[in-house]
Amino acid sequence: MIPSHVAASTWIAQQVFALVEIWALVARHSGFVGAWRLTGVCKASCEGAKGWLGTLPGLVVCGGLRWSGLYVNKVWRLDLATLQWRPMPALVVARISHACCTVRGALVVLGGFVDKGDEEETTSSVETLSKQPGGVFTNLPPLSCGGIANAVAIAVEESDSVAGQVLLLGGTNTEGNAPSTAVHLVDLATGTCTPQPALLYSRCNLSAVRLSNGRVVCAGGLGSDGTHSTIEVWGSSANQASRAASTWTQLPSMIDGRFDCCGCVMSNGCLAMLGGKTADMVDMSSCEMPVVGEDEQWHSLPPMHQERSGFACAAIAGCIIVSGGQDTQSAEVYDEVRNQWILLPCSGGPFAEEDLPAIGSAVL
Repeated sequence: MIPSHVAASTWIAQQVFALVEIWALVARHSGFVGAWRLTGVCKASCEGAKGWLGTLPGLVVCGGLRWSGLYVNKVWRLDLATLQWRPMPALVVARISHACCTVRGALVVLGGFVDKGDEEETTSSVETLSKQPGGVFTNLPPLSCGGIANAVAIAVEESDSVAGQVLLLGGTNTEGNAPSTAVHLVDLATGTCTPQPALLYSRCNLSAVRLSNGRVVCAGGLGSDGTHSTIEVWGSSANQASRAASTWTQLPSMIDGRFDCCGCVMSNGCLAMLGGKTADMVDMSSCEMPVVGEDEQWHSLPPMHQERSGFACAAIAGCIIVSGGQDTQSAEVYDEVRNQWILLPCSGGPFAEEDLPAIGSAVL
C-alpha cells in the first residue's frame, strides 16, 4: 500500500533525521555544549554528536606538584567525547611551573623547576611527545638561554625550521628568580634562543596568547612592581619579518590585576582573561574581555563557578574549558552563545585525588 502524502513525508523525515551524518553536521554547528545536549535527543543524534565530539582536540595537562611535595611526570588528556581523562606517555623529567604548547601537532614542554632533593632547580631542558601513534617523550636540545620557569610558550607559525619554533616570554631565570622582560625565539632543533624585542614590563606567572591576526598579547603576571593588570601587544601581522621589526605596545589595562591566570581567544576573535590570584594571594573566579570601541575598556564576563589559579584552559568549538587549579579539582565550560558557565562531570585524571598546581597545559 502506497502511504498517503502526509505519511510519506513523515517517513522521509524520520529517515533523514535518523542519519548519523546529519546529526554530526548539526553537532558541528551547535558547538561543544550544544553537541552534548544533542546526545540526549535520540540514538542517532547521540552517535552523530559523539562522533563529531571525537574529532575535537583535547585539553592536555602535564607535570605539576602534589601537596606532599612530589614533582609529577604524568600526562593526561581530556577526551571531549567522553569527558574522561586518558593517561598519556609520561614526561622524561618530572617538573613544575613549565611552559607548554603544541608545535606542528606535537606537544612541547620547556623549562620549569625540577626536584634536586632539598631544593628545586630551574631547568633548561626541553622535551617533546611525537604525534605518531605509540610515541613517547624524547629530549630536545636544551635552551641556550639557560634555565627558565614561570614563562609562557607560544608556537610560531612557520615552515622553514627543521623542528619548529617557539616564542618564550617572560618568566624567571636562574639568576635570582626575578621576573623577566625577556622574549626569545627558540629553534627546537638546536635549542638556540634568539633575543626578540623585550616586554615593556617584567612578568612571570603571566598569560600570553596569539590572536587570529598573528599578533601576540601578554597580560597580567607578577612583576618587579607587583601584580599586573597591564596588557601589551607585539606585531602587526602573522608575517615573521613584520613581527621581528615590531615593538611592544601597551593596551588599556584589565579591570583586575591577576597572575597565575589563563588567557584564550574566543571564537569571535576576542581575548578573554580568566581567574588567577590577586595581589593579596586570593584565588579569583572573575573573567573579563576587552570591548572594542571608542574607549576600548574591559568588560566583565560571568565569573566561573569556582575560584581558580594555575589551572588548565582551552578555547575549543565555541566554548572555553577550564580544569583544576590550586585548591580545586573540578572542570567547567563557558558557553559563548549562552554566556554562562556550566560544571562538567569529568572523571579520573590528574585531579582525581587532590588538586595539582604548577601544571603545564596545551590543546592537542
